[in-house]
Amino acid sequence: MAGRGTGPDFVEALARGLDVLACFDAERPVMSLSDVAAAADLARPTARRLLLTLEELGFVRSSGGEFRLTPKVLTLGMAYVGSLGLWDIARPHLESLVARSGESSSMAQLDGSDIVYVARVAVPKLIALRVEIGTRFPAVQTSQGKVLLAALSAAELDAALAEPSRSGLPPYIGRSREQLGTELTEVRARGWALADEELAPGVRSVAVPVRDATGAVRAAMNVTVHAAETSVETLLADHLPLLLRTAGDVSAEWALWQSRPYTEVARRTDRPATA
Repeated sequence: MAGRGTGPDFVEALARGLDVLACFDAERPVMSLSDVAAAADLARPTARRLLLTLEELGFVRSSGGEFRLTPKVLTLGMAYVGSLGLWDIARPHLESLVARSGESSSMAQLDGSDIVYVARVAVPKLIALRVEIGTRFPAVQTSQGKVLLAALSAAELDAALAEPSRSGLPPYIGRSREQLGTELTEVRARGWALADEELAPGVRSVAVPVRDATGAVRAAMNVTVHAAETSVETLLADHLPLLLRTAGDVSAEWALWQSRPYTEVARRTDRPATA
């Protein structure tokens, strides 16, 4: 559920509407009114009004008493991704990396204690986890998450880890807070992070940072392999150099894109009078 604010300007109705949208996922693409009310912890009349409002706005459609999201929901997230200019820049580089490595590659950003996938180019392989744009995973269990957490200050790291994960996965107990701090220090120093079957059996990945024009880490890019097919040694020796080069190219092009002189002039709709 969406976080609840305490400020005088907090709009509870908006938070509840976002809760309703967040109820739908790959496991529950179609839900009844009762399902939504239970998932969002809302009274049925409240859930009904919110669903009908979202339907009128085009974000939800209903049929036979069941509700599902419409593609218009994508505009909420893609507006953010598009505003960065990152996907348009990264896509050809990701495609080239996947073609050379034969493995899937993704980009993610940090949201609280989770990573959220914002770009992906995949190859058909039997891996235990389904990943799509918008998929969330706990940052501490992923190579991308470690890269992003390592870029935070101590206060920012504490704040991020204090937020409950919204990935739906059980809490990770593989390392202590002190062990995580030591690992993040190493990640920061060497410029890459490894996750070896920490997220799920058979899933192994390495990730590196993607930086903006100021040099700040704004995203992470990874290569994911099947542990039974690719050893850690091969992942680091063969795929990491390609990944580092690709992320460097994306960062450089993104910096140029962000520094471009750009303005929009409103189109004139009035025509000058003619004699």
